[in-house]
Amino acid sequence: MQAPHDWLLETWYGGSRRGAWLLPLAWLFAAAAALRRGLYRAGLLRSYQSPRPVVVIGNVTVGGTGKTPLVVWLAERLAARGRRVGVASRGYGRSASDARRVGPDDPVAGTGDEPLLIARRTGAAVAVAADRPAAVRLLEPDCDVILSDDGLQHYALARDAEIAVVDGRRGLGNGWLLPAGPLRESPSRLAAASAVVVNGDGYDSPAALRMRIEPTRFVGVRSGEVLPSSAFHGRRAHAVAAIGHPDRFFDTLRGLGVDVDPHPLPDHAVPEPGWLAFDDGAPVLMTEKDAVKCRDFAGPAHWYLEVGARFAEADAERLLAVVEDAVRRRRPEKP
Repeated sequence: MQAPHDWLLETWYGGSRRGAWLLPLAWLFAAAAALRRGLYRAGLLRSYQSPRPVVVIGNVTVGGTGKTPLVVWLAERLAARGRRVGVASRGYGRSASDARRVGPDDPVAGTGDEPLLIARRTGAAVAVAADRPAAVRLLEPDCDVILSDDGLQHYALARDAEIAVVDGRRGLGNGWLLPAGPLRESPSRLAAASAVVVNGDGYDSPAALRMRIEPTRFVGVRSGEVLPSSAFHGRRAHAVAAIGHPDRFFDTLRGLGVDVDPHPLPDHAVPEPGWLAFDDGAPVLMTEKDAVKCRDFAGPAHWYLEVGARFAEADAERLLAVVEDAVRRRRPEKP
């Protein structure tokens, strides 16, 4: 029997119309989403307006699209321009819902995998909370621009700019809303975003900016040892990925010449030691997002692939201009 997760993915992205029987539920979902957004726009539901400019990086589909590498890229580029950057996140999968700042040595159970990754990679101030405005409040005293990792549909947080990310390969799937398709909102929602970033080749959108996720190096999960991205070329390796689109990671490894034995896991799943123990002596390769959850029990055979977002120079400048324009419009006072 096909697993429900795999059935949904094939239904949404497989090119068939077998999910059409779910369309009545999708229409109800669309009506509820439109009503909710309308209530916020009319002021009947209140949004928190931060004294700092807030830029939301999100998507209109469920699953991974490349948001986290983009957040890392933006945080690093803005910091290089002298901006004091904060990152707010829900901290999906963590064991608590309270608002807290994230330190690079915090346990992943208390922070969530993506916020911990961002804190370690960028050195930016990171805060998590189930209620995103609460996370933003923690960042306001020492940040002059705040990036919200995900939350395009979290209208309780007012925003000065929106960046919508689309997976180039998957696009918008069958174009239907949940549960018949992968969409959280209508495709027309992209037109309201300040910028649309397409990750990889494939999906085309007017005025979209093109991003590529490129491998940079392998890093020992426990040791921190660094190897070039060509280190496992021509070798067989186990590949573990608990991300929204694991095939993208597996294909990246194949592009590096690795003979991949794939082990996909549900997005945000916390790998257990037994899941990473193989008795054939082959290296075990994983994403950086998974590595933050495995450091305490990783061994010398465990490595993660560090990746980075890349843009053509013109697209990079256009994207940074979106953020800088949002900052200038607000002209926040320094705390």
